[in-house]
Amino acid sequence: MVKYSIKRLLQSLVTVFIIITVVFLLLRLMPATGYFADDELLKMTPEQINTQLKMMGLLDNPFVQLFRFYGQIFTFNFGLSMKLAKNKPVTSIIGSKFPVSLAFGVVSLIISIILGVLLGVQQARKKGKFSDAAGTVYTIFVNSVPPLVTYALILAFGTRVLGLPSLYKKGNLISAILPVISMSLGSIAGYALWTRRYMVDELNKDYIKLARAKGLPYSTIMTKHVLRNAFVPLAQYLPASFLLTIGGSLLVERYYSIPGMGSLLVDAIQKQDNTVVQTCVLLYSILGIVGVFLGDILMMIIDPRISLDSKGGTR
Repeated sequence: MVKYSIKRLLQSLVTVFIIITVVFLLLRLMPATGYFADDELLKMTPEQINTQLKMMGLLDNPFVQLFRFYGQIFTFNFGLSMKLAKNKPVTSIIGSKFPVSLAFGVVSLIISIILGVLLGVQQARKKGKFSDAAGTVYTIFVNSVPPLVTYALILAFGTRVLGLPSLYKKGNLISAILPVISMSLGSIAGYALWTRRYMVDELNKDYIKLARAKGLPYSTIMTKHVLRNAFVPLAQYLPASFLLTIGGSLLVERYYSIPGMGSLLVDAIQKQDNTVVQTCVLLYSILGIVGVFLGDILMMIIDPRISLDSKGGTR
């Protein structure tokens, strides 16, 4: 496990640096005027622009700029925003937004796991019956209908029938109900779908048939054997799901006017705020890669039979 962890850690570092290097160099192909606010460009002559770019080091060789950027990463100096928030540190912008996205993401993730797994277990236990059919209809509906349509239905029902606020307001917990429901519905369907699938597969295996033949209680078989083994594949994605909640939800946060991370990268790209784009890409890359790495470790902890160091495979 230690050997595997070191190997994956090195691979992760290489992957992160490849991603940030490609993004950094691609951004340097765009006009350098993106580092100035629009009102500044109107007041500056071409000579003044070149002078400012030279002072900022943006006229240096791209690889010189790249190594300088690597140095800034190690000192956690990600520069200043030039468009979204004039001369405000990028870390400050992200620091004010990610707690909001994290709070919504964690709550919706907890709800999704609990309800999704319970629904999947119920479907597996009552395979072919009404509860299984109802869960399947819900899963198909959520996965087939465009998210914006689902959000519109939730908003219409929540505001007109339940009288809930249509927009999020900081400090008002009631206004967070509809966004959390919107974030949770799709994930509930996903967890239910995969929990049912893995549990049905486990129920058809020989060791379960043997346990039934020995007279073990059905509840014991379901909890100690079927659900435990069925949860192992799902556990691989839990760390990534948790970490990526920091990134927020673009559609939900825009729909309910939530000041989180969801739209930060999109807004930065549209306004060509390169320093914010670089930092967001670096953050998302690290979160995704670390999430996958921790997922593999969690699988080994839950199921000791899994060995990622063996030459013959993962088991």
